[in-house]
Amino acid sequence: MKSKRPAIPYLGWMLVFTIVPLLMVIYFAFTNDQGQFSLEPFKNASVYSEVFLYSLGIALISTVICLVLAYPLAYSISRCSERAQSMIIMFLMVPMWMNFLLRIYAWVLILQNYGPLDMILNFFGVDVTLIGNSGAVIVGMVYEFLPFMILPLHAVMSKIDPSLIEAAQDLGCSGFHVFSKVIFPLSVPGIISGVTMVFVPTASTFLVAQYLGGTQFMIGDVIERVFQSDHNTGSAIAVVLMIVILGFLVVMNRFGDKEAVNG
Repeated sequence: MKSKRPAIPYLGWMLVFTIVPLLMVIYFAFTNDQGQFSLEPFKNASVYSEVFLYSLGIALISTVICLVLAYPLAYSISRCSERAQSMIIMFLMVPMWMNFLLRIYAWVLILQNYGPLDMILNFFGVDVTLIGNSGAVIVGMVYEFLPFMILPLHAVMSKIDPSLIEAAQDLGCSGFHVFSKVIFPLSVPGIISGVTMVFVPTASTFLVAQYLGGTQFMIGDVIERVFQSDHNTGSAIAVVLMIVILGFLVVMNRFGDKEAVNG
């Protein structure tokens, strides 16, 4: 048997920085200020149900947009030479080397009133508010998490054997049928991974809405603010969010297993 000792540091890290904080959040969620068992925090958390639904809606829209943009881009990249693929992927990852907050500030400068984009639109007679609304939040989300959709799709599509596509074409399949019968089914694992990697962080992220959404906050922003003054209610909101995300992951995993069996 191989030794499991090298895994001990990683298990210790997970215990200290993942398991223990998670248990603390669960403890606060089911207790009151006196440390007694109570469901009052969840009752208080229900006040933010509209924000919760809004966050899930923004996350779903952002995920769909990322998928629509990333799918053809990932397929185009996968058809390039290996050297070209490496270069394109590197350019896609360059923005990720910058701080998350700096990237958000960049979009604030672009979308703000009298900013470059606003001035261009005003030049053509278009008067529209670009920042402080849900549209700006979605733009920020898509920009931040689009690479997380492209990378798993590219990883799967680059492994599709071109001979399968050529065989389908030789058998008389049209471009649509080649896509629906060959390319799409083989790319489903990448879609599942990409959707999971985008939806989970967009549903729980904060700061994006604070800087781009004006008075519209995401549930992550609410957790951050509430937790500062009320650990119990903040923890209850976090537990509800974790349960929803866990349910989403279970559904996606089952869908992936079903596709694997059908494949």
